[in-house]
Amino acid sequence: MAKTPSELIRANIRALSAYHVPPATGMIKLDAMENPYRWPVPMQDQWLALLREVELNRYPDPHATQLTQALRQAMAVPAGSEIVLGNGSDELIQMILMALADSDRVVLAPTPSFVMYQMIAACVNLRFVGVPLRPDFNLDAEAMLAAIAQHQPAVIFLAYPNNPTGNLWDRRTILAILEVAPGLVVLDEAYHAFAEASFMPELARFPHLLVMRTLSKMGLAGLRLGLLAGGAQWLHELDKLRLPYNINVLTQVSARFALSQQQLLRQQTEQICRDRDALLVELRAFKGLQVFPSKANFILFRCPAGQAQGIFEGLKAQRILIKNLSAAGSLLQDCLRVTVGSPAENAALLSGLRLQLG
Repeated sequence: MAKTPSELIRANIRALSAYHVPPATGMIKLDAMENPYRWPVPMQDQWLALLREVELNRYPDPHATQLTQALRQAMAVPAGSEIVLGNGSDELIQMILMALADSDRVVLAPTPSFVMYQMIAACVNLRFVGVPLRPDFNLDAEAMLAAIAQHQPAVIFLAYPNNPTGNLWDRRTILAILEVAPGLVVLDEAYHAFAEASFMPELARFPHLLVMRTLSKMGLAGLRLGLLAGGAQWLHELDKLRLPYNINVLTQVSARFALSQQQLLRQQTEQICRDRDALLVELRAFKGLQVFPSKANFILFRCPAGQAQGIFEGLKAQRILIKNLSAAGSLLQDCLRVTVGSPAENAALLSGLRLQLG
């Protein structure tokens, strides 16, 4: 008799929950840190003209050579550093952890942070150690350094700015971590476009530093394109885990075209940053909300005790979808997270909150 999943699938995999993405049809979608703006019609026409020339019957360039060169320039990747591309940053995290997977090795990250660090670590049978952030969501430097000394992690993930909190951590603390880390340190700069801060220039200084980015937050979430930059000695090994043709031909052509439109991308980013700062002011005017600073394209706020679920459901009833993080507990108890949308979407959110909070 054939064995059942409970007999063959590892117990720690069966204990996981699949990553859940709620349906958003017909909603004002402010739950996934997406860019709210589409391209203008003339730009769409130029893009579609390029897609008409694509040979879908042929495999894509396995190394995405032209796209890689465009990304090197657009992302200011230092000379001497290599680049590996992934199907979103999720695939890059998976490649890193698969390469490092071995008995008793540790993945270390502050918590709360991007859930995929812990989730993928479990999938490849690595032990995850989370180091709680301080109550203000800043790094606890003493606790981080103590955890590194105790666990000697194979890799440390640092989201900069952090997701889901939105803040930029103290640069001196990150440098101190880089000085003592025994393994890889991955700076996840998914929101770099909104932060005006980066560790990309430090790649030559720290051979064990990798910088990860994505185009998802720049209006290209549908393309699923991530970038990992770092020393050749690391990336040549990691590239062995990259599946052949992982960046499809439509993504390669579309991303290259988007990167040629830097003025529009900058304008959209600047608009989102202005709207983020205005939304921070508006949210802080609500009595009872604790609104945290953000250098990303989203804002985290804490509701009055016990009210997060009600506010989340009330907004959902008004066809406004945000992210309820309260169920995660600990530092995220009573917390909700909202993407910075278009001015009209932000206005709808504020109107919905007024109905909930008075």
